Amino acid sequence: MAAGLITAAGTADAAEKHKIFLSMSFIGNDWQAEAANMVKAMAAHKSMADKVDLQVQVAGPNAQRQIQQINAMVQAGAEAIVIFPISPTALNQVVKNACDKGVKVFAYDAEITEPCAYNISIDQEEAGRVTAEWLVKKLDGKGDIVLITGVPGTSVDNLRTKAAKEVFAKNPGIKIVGESVGMWSQAVARTELSKITATRNWDQISGLWMQVGCFTANSMQLEAGKKPEQLLPCAGEGSNGGRVQMLPIGTEVEGAASPYAPLGAPRISYASPPYSGGLALKLAVQALEGKEVPKKVTLPLPLVTNETIKLCKEGTWQEMKDGCNAFLPSLVSNPGWFASIFSEETPEIGLNAALVGQPEN
Repeated sequence: MAAGLITAAGTADAAEKHKIFLSMSFIGNDWQAEAANMVKAMAAHKSMADKVDLQVQVAGPNAQRQIQQINAMVQAGAEAIVIFPISPTALNQVVKNACDKGVKVFAYDAEITEPCAYNISIDQEEAGRVTAEWLVKKLDGKGDIVLITGVPGTSVDNLRTKAAKEVFAKNPGIKIVGESVGMWSQAVARTELSKITATRNWDQISGLWMQVGCFTANSMQLEAGKKPEQLLPCAGEGSNGGRVQMLPIGTEVEGAASPYAPLGAPRISYASPPYSGGLALKLAVQALEGKEVPKKVTLPLPLVTNETIKLCKEGTWQEMKDGCNAFLPSLVSNPGWFASIFSEETPEIGLNAALVGQPEN
């Protein structure tokens, strides 16, 4: 009888969920909303739903507020915190305090330099370097270019911009004639490009390096009277609208309507994959279960060019596994939505996860 009671108590303990918090900073762009969807979908997947009690808090682009929220999460009994950190260093002390109390801290996309934190991201310097090198090559090493950067202070923006500028500095024929902060937002990119083109028209620009905004830049050029074959080369983000624009003119695409349509736009498209937050949650649960989890996970860098663009007709898991990397506008109505959602590490989350926070079956 006593043994039976012990077993029942043990079962009850095992059924208790891990209290995990999602700490988001800046949310004013499509990527952050999509990444949050994928974290929530991972928590809702049948393999996780009985294990995870997920609570979400948003700090905004304010390190002090994020610090206060992390302190409150620890006091509320957090076992793990999945976080997009607004700064690689400002959170170090509060993260160390959390670790000292046994809390697992997993940063996704942007990094935390405190050694106790786990980091899951692409190589941001590689992203900046490879895309800048593509643009230099496309322009034969000479031309006037415009830079639109990301959210200031984040490791993502710092590393990408630094690496790209190092490439441009080695090519004296390349001149940066305009630079603005784009906040990883298509809307902000439009505002900033409008300011730049108020004093320098599109014919006085040779190419663009944009952390987010190539879709918008192409759209603005069409609005200014340029034909699709006159679009400037743009090294930038993996938004679905930008990728659909990369498809050859005349490609039949369900739901397409200009500017969200095949334009043959000269592009290299890369992305921080929005599934990184979902993977961070999955790894956090594994760590809480006592499994060995690496402190640093470097994700493959998704790179797509006009030669490798491939349309997903249905957006199924198998189709993505087979290499498609852009989605029909009839499936994804928002052109700013990010298309690099596939990872073999996260079969729990696919198209519906990224769109509406629903896991795979």
